[in-house]
Amino acid sequence: MSSPRLLRLNRRRHCRSDAVRGFTLVEILVVVTIISLLAMVAVPGVQIVQRRAKSSAIVNDFRVFATAFETYAHERGSFPPEADVGEIPPGMDTYLKSDAWKRVTPMGGRYNWEKDQLHGGPVKAAIAITGAPYDANQLLDIDKAIDDGNPLTGNFRLGVEMCPLFVIEK
Repeated sequence: MSSPRLLRLNRRRHCRSDAVRGFTLVEILVVVTIISLLAMVAVPGVQIVQRRAKSSAIVNDFRVFATAFETYAHERGSFPPEADVGEIPPGMDTYLKSDAWKRVTPMGGRYNWEKDQLHGGPVKAAIAITGAPYDANQLLDIDKAIDDGNPLTGNFRLGVEMCPLFVIEK
């Protein structure tokens, strides 16, 4: 026995379920637009964080390597002789981790030991990054962490051929 009232309620439920089937095209476009705008805002921030993480890794490498070269000089009376790019200078194999020195740096290029070279003036001992692409913002990040915030002066600066250079001793 169905009453007319129950029939009307069942019809309403049936109509409502037919009317609410899914999202409209406009709703989907609005959601896609919002997600696109959020991604557009987030991507530059992620890139800055990645650049700063690479810069921090380079600063750490410079400090670790500089300590190793200074220890060598303290124990032996002078810095080690010049070596090819990416090669460990003679006698430094017990002071440096081979894989850390020989790997590609976080910014590209390879570490290079510079002894008694001219880089805008005489430099007795320095660590250069040779063959790295030039990124001014990254160089500024590194310089701010190490030095005076100016990559043309101080212990971290641009050397010959615009290579990043960490001066250990002038």
